Amino acid sequence: MIVSSARRVPGRVWTLAARHTNSYALLRTGFVRPRLRKYSSQGVPADQVPSQTSDKKRPFFHDYFVTHLPSSSLHPDPRGPASPYHKLPRAASVPHTGDTPRLPTSFQALVDRETTVVRIPLRSAKHHFGAVTARGTRPANEDTHQAGVIDIPAFAKRPPASLTIRRNNASDPSSLRESRAAETASGDPQVFYFGIFDGHGGAECSTFLKEHLHEYIQDAALNFELRSSLRRPDGGESPATSGSLPVMQEGNRRKIGELEKHIVQNWRRLVGGYFKRFKPAHFAYHGDESADAEVAAGRVSIEEVMEYAFLRADLDFVKAQACKRDDDLTQAEKPLNENDVLHSPSVTRSPRIGGHSPFRGGSTGSVVMISTATPTPFWHPAGPSSLLVSHVGDTRVLLCSTETGEAVPVTSNHHPSSPVEAARLRRYAATFVTDSFGEERMSGLANTRSFGDMHSKRIGVSAEPEIKRIEMGPAEYSFIVMMSDGISGTLLDQEVVDIVKEARTPDQGARDVVSFATEVTREGDNATCLVIRLGGWERRQEGGVGSLGTKESREWRRQDATDPRRSRR
Repeated sequence: MIVSSARRVPGRVWTLAARHTNSYALLRTGFVRPRLRKYSSQGVPADQVPSQTSDKKRPFFHDYFVTHLPSSSLHPDPRGPASPYHKLPRAASVPHTGDTPRLPTSFQALVDRETTVVRIPLRSAKHHFGAVTARGTRPANEDTHQAGVIDIPAFAKRPPASLTIRRNNASDPSSLRESRAAETASGDPQVFYFGIFDGHGGAECSTFLKEHLHEYIQDAALNFELRSSLRRPDGGESPATSGSLPVMQEGNRRKIGELEKHIVQNWRRLVGGYFKRFKPAHFAYHGDESADAEVAAGRVSIEEVMEYAFLRADLDFVKAQACKRDDDLTQAEKPLNENDVLHSPSVTRSPRIGGHSPFRGGSTGSVVMISTATPTPFWHPAGPSSLLVSHVGDTRVLLCSTETGEAVPVTSNHHPSSPVEAARLRRYAATFVTDSFGEERMSGLANTRSFGDMHSKRIGVSAEPEIKRIEMGPAEYSFIVMMSDGISGTLLDQEVVDIVKEARTPDQGARDVVSFATEVTREGDNATCLVIRLGGWERRQEGGVGSLGTKESREWRRQDATDPRRSRR
């Protein structure tokens, strides 16, 4: 009986694979994994079980970072800087590592028994990162935020050859093999991801962005076949450093063109209006086939990846809401296709996102990603890094200059009063109105760019990100502040920066900013603040006059907020 049972197992495996062709979907539902474990426990050879994994490795986002800390061993490794390896004969000590397919992407620090690799949750690293949110006087908090390490290739600029330590010694092949093994073990340096999202009309869209926008970025980099900017050519020589931006990286240009063409056509066909003449700023495809052929042999930038990911996430969210049934009884007397964003008698099937009824609100958001050319973390005083900010709406990102102590705004509000937005939407200027408070609005919205807001897509309320890249020198900036409009609409940029300067940790700085904003505000909007430590954190009070420039005005605002006669004004 045991022998006959073992003979029937391979037949079941192949029947299951033949009946279900979508192996990736089966793995995600967990239908195949228990059976594979069952077969392996029964002694079925591995070569008889069909492979159920995808050819491409699925990206992985995690909310912790990996670092090296001094070991607490009682018997530390006796190796020192003078003898970086060991005292045994080299012929007997070099292990067999095999042929390395390519040179390492960046310089990797050697790991020995004097250091321990640890995982530190980013939200628990109070001295590196702080995030605080408050509901204010609103009935619900529609702000969300995200922080972690994203699984995409590095996009930092490779340092000049004069500043790079050349460790490849052609006269010592064994030394070359040893350095390769040490470097390729850890791969690219970590890329950090921080996002803040300010929802309006509900929290469905901001929650969707918090949980899935980083996945869209990872999938876009994977589908584009994006290569690391630190990757060396096959010849082994470092590429020449260019001072121009953006930094171009290797990718599958043909596949990128097909994906960009597909998403642009989807927007034009499903929404129309503004998107009929839609030309993404960083896309190589603009509908001209001749231009397509010219850029076929080109390269790709991280800005192109980010714009595609933002537009893809917005398209999926809008399609999912348009596919839901509207149970609003007030729509009974109106034409069925009055608010149909797809403008077609039938809609395509789309995965459910959010609740059962269509969500009419949306969300603004800003995403900050930091990449380094070496494993030295971006908060180290001696480490340069590349900062990439992708922004939609009126959330705000600030930098604090270490030298001057001044606030450096990285984003601008996408409001109808903005000259850039007025030029972009000049064909729909008739939709601009001014409310009773003197603020310009577009179709009732304060922002001209946002995720969601499906009924305003035709007039140009899109999720096209404004992308800015900054190459940060060692200790050039002290910290980054990301905040929602509940803070930026109440406090000045310099006030926010000065409050953080007085805090001992980024976590305390975020708490102090939110506390002060909720104390002096008149609107009571949701308030969210993220503070990220940079290399100049220890010198944050040295530039300019420190935090004294706005100290008196902040004290006056705090006293005015506690004045009981304030409500009568």
